[in-house]
Amino acid sequence: MLNEIERLLRPNIKALEPYTCARDEYSGEAKAWLDANENSILNGLNRYPDPLQRQVKQHIGELRGVDPENIFLGVGSDECIDILYRTFCRPGIDNVVAIDPSYGMYSVCAAINDVEYRRVSLKEDFSLDTDALLAACDANTKVMWICSPNNPTGNAFSLAEIETLARSFDGILAVDEAYVDFSEKGSAIPMLERYPRLVVMQTFSKAWASAAIRLGIGYACRDIIDVFNKVKYPYNINILTQRQALAVLSDKERIARTARELVMLREDLAVRLKNVESVEEVYPSDANFILAKVKDADGIYRRLLDQGVVVRNRSRVHLCGSCLRLTVGAAAENDMLIAALEGRCIDAVAADGEMTSAGRVAAVHRVTGETDVLVSVGLDGSGKTEISTGLGFFDHMLDQIGRHGGVDLTVKVKGDLNVDEHHTIEDTALALGEALAKALHDKRGLERYGFCLPMDECRATVAIDFGGRPCLVWDVEPFVREKIGDMPTEMFRHFFKSLSDTAKCNLYIEAKGENEHHRIEGIFKAFARSLKSAVRRDPFNFSLPSTKGSL
Repeated sequence: MLNEIERLLRPNIKALEPYTCARDEYSGEAKAWLDANENSILNGLNRYPDPLQRQVKQHIGELRGVDPENIFLGVGSDECIDILYRTFCRPGIDNVVAIDPSYGMYSVCAAINDVEYRRVSLKEDFSLDTDALLAACDANTKVMWICSPNNPTGNAFSLAEIETLARSFDGILAVDEAYVDFSEKGSAIPMLERYPRLVVMQTFSKAWASAAIRLGIGYACRDIIDVFNKVKYPYNINILTQRQALAVLSDKERIARTARELVMLREDLAVRLKNVESVEEVYPSDANFILAKVKDADGIYRRLLDQGVVVRNRSRVHLCGSCLRLTVGAAAENDMLIAALEGRCIDAVAADGEMTSAGRVAAVHRVTGETDVLVSVGLDGSGKTEISTGLGFFDHMLDQIGRHGGVDLTVKVKGDLNVDEHHTIEDTALALGEALAKALHDKRGLERYGFCLPMDECRATVAIDFGGRPCLVWDVEPFVREKIGDMPTEMFRHFFKSLSDTAKCNLYIEAKGENEHHRIEGIFKAFARSLKSAVRRDPFNFSLPSTKGSL
């Protein structure tokens, strides 16, 4: 295998005597580090980091099923891109081939390294033209760039097409999978054992929600990784980045959950975009962004900027005429985008769970073996709701919370209703309570308490306290009917108990009345009004509503 890689290497890289340090050769825990002329006064940052990032690679390898020796870490994927040029491409002689349109750094790095960059157009439907890609290659073509899912088109290519290129191309096939966690097409990583000239790149920046730490990943055969480690700078990944990477990798379920949540938000945004008059076409996406063709890309782009909504104008990119690239935001950000596209005046919206003059928002995606629940709340909204649980009466009750509580509320549930209603109702309550707790943020300026509501011949009283200690007192006349609509009456108490547990609030619910439909509807409306009162903020008092100093 080494001879096959050596054939492609730049002669100077093949002959390179790399800079080495003692820590390249020692992997244990030394009793005294006296090799690198560091300041030996300990402060937690006085030592150089592990030059080969062994711990981080071990955790990535466990997550992706890859031997750590087949992993390279760079300062963002951009270092992985650049090191391919510096390792394999002779300036002024060699060339690379890339799909067009695609990620702009491939061509920028080619220009920096004085390497010819050959663009091969995708087909009109953004599909891959493997024959044209192979036809563009010659004896000096060292690297072929395939971004899948592709940026800016958003579509992923089939693994069969990528394998065709890996089998047929005589150089390094670089497959950039920055967005792979949002796609159902799968990763090319399992092909590494069969194709030694394949390099797969991924990143911490997208699904792993860690763009700020600038950490990119390259997977390849041991011979390629060894050369990368010769060419890279000695301590290219700092200790703070390595620590944060380990923290991210310690919660693998959160990584997967975040990706699933964004996919649901993406699908929801795609549907909403299709109903916007100025949007002419919404292209399918396997990424965390959507490419949309609009009537006046430049004009709409400027209008969005005027409202503080920053998107990417791709209208001058090949095959993307009059297109904007729209990153999938949190639920409130997507609401803001749609409002701006529709020409409505909007306010700035804070990040998830933060408080500003515009709103406190949060989204929770809860996935179990029985249900898939997405809940988003905007505590300072106008009562807009979008509810779909599969249970008509339950939808009607949740709608009361939004409309009477002045809370923007989205609830989308896919549950095992073929088995029973229990899981759908319980998991919705748990997710809603968690979203409320997140949206309340640090609770400063909160009214905290909250209400009584008469409804026809019924009277429902709900008292609420967001004091941080969950408790439910349920003083409601027993229900005689087994169901109201399609919702079991035994689940009414259970819904509020589950909600109070995750919202970390005290709930006192009392209700009397003859008509059982009115009784439970009164409870939901009273809860909504109590919620509205409790989450209200005093704009002139940003203190914590507690003598203890914490909630």
